[in-house]
Amino acid sequence: MTRGLLIAAPSSGSGKTTLTLGLLRALKRRGVNVRGAKSGPDYIDPRFHEAACGAPCPNLDAWAMGPDRLRALAGGERDGDTLIIEGAMGLFDGAPPEGKGACADLARLFNIPVILVVDASRMAGSIAPLVAGFVAHDPSVHVAGVILNKVGSERHKTMLLRALTPSGLPVFGALPRSSGLTHPDRHLGLVQAGERPDLEAFLNAAADAVEAALDVEAILELAAPITGAEHSPRIPPPAQSVAVAQDQAFAFAYPHLLTDWRDQGAEIRFFSPLANEAPPPCDLVYLPGGYPELHAGRLAASHVFLQGLREAAARRQVYGECGGYMVLGDGLIDADGVRHKMAGLLALETSFAARKLHLGYRHAVAASGPFPGGWTAHEFHYASTIKATGQPLFEVRDAENTDLGPQGLINGSVAGSFLHLIDRA
Repeated sequence: MTRGLLIAAPSSGSGKTTLTLGLLRALKRRGVNVRGAKSGPDYIDPRFHEAACGAPCPNLDAWAMGPDRLRALAGGERDGDTLIIEGAMGLFDGAPPEGKGACADLARLFNIPVILVVDASRMAGSIAPLVAGFVAHDPSVHVAGVILNKVGSERHKTMLLRALTPSGLPVFGALPRSSGLTHPDRHLGLVQAGERPDLEAFLNAAADAVEAALDVEAILELAAPITGAEHSPRIPPPAQSVAVAQDQAFAFAYPHLLTDWRDQGAEIRFFSPLANEAPPPCDLVYLPGGYPELHAGRLAASHVFLQGLREAAARRQVYGECGGYMVLGDGLIDADGVRHKMAGLLALETSFAARKLHLGYRHAVAASGPFPGGWTAHEFHYASTIKATGQPLFEVRDAENTDLGPQGLINGSVAGSFLHLIDRA
């Protein structure tokens, strides 16, 4: 049986990711059968988790996924392993209106303990009421201990521990402030794991810091059993064979979707547009999201890829999601205002010259295309739509059930939208 715990925090920016990576690598070095998971819609942190411990990292999205799906992903296929779930945002931060999707929902569903990571860099005695508030806020969420992060000195640490002593809550350690354990980031989050040449050195340094500052054995002993699902929901594959674009420009495909398709007999074949590879023979070409705007010049010059995409559209289905959707359009304008010609398969023009954030969970319904029916999804991008002409693909509502109108485009065998599909509604 899998045993698990949740690493959470009062807010974003508390250092959960670095600490979780250090803990995963430290446990892996000790020979523990450990794997990570990430709460919510996140494509980047899970790849760091996988690099840290060498095991697949699922997304556990309590807004978009049902209990059986969550239990199946958390339970995993390895008996006797330990699952370290990294929360997103603050412990109780979820989607409006009622906060559904917070990582606290996972703690309740799995009945596992929470370790609260507190950025203590700008506080001393005030840590006591902060932690007490999180402990008492919801009795169904068991905050089992605290890790102090970004501690300035031994004196600072003593002050924090003194303030927390009356609570009786375990403190599993105090990590000192360290400029060497920071991540470079960009507009959608951290720079991707595959883009860091120093990744192994970084992960080992994070593990060294965790080993030196935390009671790793006590943290491991805290993990509680997670009951797996009796029935694991599966999303039917959109085609018998699927060619999936995969490189630094197209890295945002959810593993649980690809696994579902493969487990039901679909053949998944990968190719790299940045390497100017044409899609391999298949029934559907899938261009997931990523960072095409950072590689727009290379993609525009990848004539074998673009021509292969156009030829594929004449004989089979082509689907683009977020970044992939933009590449299916007529043109993409980068942050410097330079227009790059794309595949021209949809009457779509997008731009990063005037960035605008589009963010949130979505309910989506498609009448046609490769993904018909109702879906849970999320949207997260900074592109502005200059032109989108043609038949819409989805009818969309947000998490508060506000009608956002039609989104995406479908043109014969070619379809796409800015939405990242997560699960069947």
